[in-house]
Amino acid sequence: MLPLACIERIARKAGAERISKEALIELQKTIEIIAEELVKEISEVSRHAGRKTVKAEDVRLVAGKEV
Repeated sequence: MLPLACIERIARKAGAERISKEALIELQKTIEIIAEELVKEISEVSRHAGRKTVKAEDVRLVAGKEV
């Protein structure tokens, strides 16, 4: 689980001037859910490529960025 301080840092960097602790906790939960779904998809991509190891190119592919 990401520490709340990290979540707050990300929120501030994205433009939030103030964010409540409750909002940080909800954001933390949401980020964890999204990350789990991304990793599932990324793992499928690496397995499809015949690898057990996830590579940066797999992450970029799933994230929709050029490899």
